[in-house]
Amino acid sequence: MQTPSYKQILAMAAPIILANCSTPMLGLADTAIIGNFASTQHLGAIALGALILSFVYWGFGFLRMSTTGFVAQAMGKSDPTTAALVLLRALLLALLIGLGLIALQKPVIQLSLWLLGASAEVEKLANDYFVVRIWGAPATLATYALMGYLIGSGQNRTLLVIQLVLNGLNIGFDFFFAGYLGWGAAGIATGTLLAEWITVMGSGLFILRQITTSIGNQNEKLSWKRILDLSQILITLQENSNLLIRTLFLLLGFALFTNQGARFGDSILAANHLLLQLISFSAFFLDGYAHVSEFYIGRAMGSRNWPQFKILVQRTTYLAAFTALILAATIAAFRLPIVEMLTDIPQVRAHTLEYMPYALAYIVVSFAAFQLDGIYIGATYSSALRNASLIATISFILASLPLVALWHNQGLWCAFIFFVIFRAVALGYYSPQLKKQVERGSLL
Repeated sequence: MQTPSYKQILAMAAPIILANCSTPMLGLADTAIIGNFASTQHLGAIALGALILSFVYWGFGFLRMSTTGFVAQAMGKSDPTTAALVLLRALLLALLIGLGLIALQKPVIQLSLWLLGASAEVEKLANDYFVVRIWGAPATLATYALMGYLIGSGQNRTLLVIQLVLNGLNIGFDFFFAGYLGWGAAGIATGTLLAEWITVMGSGLFILRQITTSIGNQNEKLSWKRILDLSQILITLQENSNLLIRTLFLLLGFALFTNQGARFGDSILAANHLLLQLISFSAFFLDGYAHVSEFYIGRAMGSRNWPQFKILVQRTTYLAAFTALILAATIAAFRLPIVEMLTDIPQVRAHTLEYMPYALAYIVVSFAAFQLDGIYIGATYSSALRNASLIATISFILASLPLVALWHNQGLWCAFIFFVIFRAVALGYYSPQLKKQVERGSLL
């Protein structure tokens, strides 16, 4: 594989960025459908139910990340059979976890509603939404695995098409069930469920047919014996467990930020939430470069090409840093119309503008953590990701205690910025080991 130019890296990142940006558009469409065809309680139920499912599914993001790293490494050593086996193991694991979530749906929704709290009517509607959507858990998690395979094999345009098909079907079904039939929150859940299963079945068949062609129709290479190879499963489980722990600690950090902000009043809580949306929007772009890093870094590791590895790290990082600066500058330049579009509450607007410099600072420095995430995922160096998230979360908690006491919400934002810096610094600490990882080659 030739070392890609900046132009090629941008071309690889663009479809992922577009796919990422299509997700919030779906949320806006669902909100608009319910806002026009149902009550406020139905809108609140969707917000609550979707939040619960997002937290549940986010914890299993390792299905995407580990698949990307292992597939990219297999492709780097020209071994499509190993890449196919990685995907099949990930799909099997997604099915088992999805079935487990369906079996545990009652305690999950009851605990979640108890923790979050809402009116009796909203809780009932949220429960109705959840018990429909949860039947899509195997499809959602299998989609994570398929996304990992597509990113790891460099098929980012296919990924974009699948994401657009998923969201298009979702919007169409949601309009039919929630709008035309008037099923409210349950209609949104039904539409999403159907879209998830149709998309995963269609894309899964497409990818599996592609795999069969790439390995020359030698089906014995994909036997159950090879799929269930205990040594390979143990390596995969170790990688996934590290990534799960990493994700849980990052979730804890964000939850603590939100919880601390709630102590300063509703308007500050709302302002912090709006600023987090801007940070999330920026992450869609920076994630694009991180995913490209996963692909190229994994391939370089698969071929044990350390010089190429170093060049790829430099080029993707330069582009991510430049993009972070452009994003922050753009938001700063249009801060007034952006805030006016997000809320019409004067006090919330004032607090959002007051704390916006902190969010902009977070965006500027966050690229380092995103890039290092992509590099370590591509190199399947999950223990470093696990340890860094643990160090960063503990450091965030310790930093927030004196800073919040001294400067209240400003101090909380300072600690939150330190959170992403600590994460990058901790990952950087392990960077000298990357050369050994690359020279060792793929774990599988």
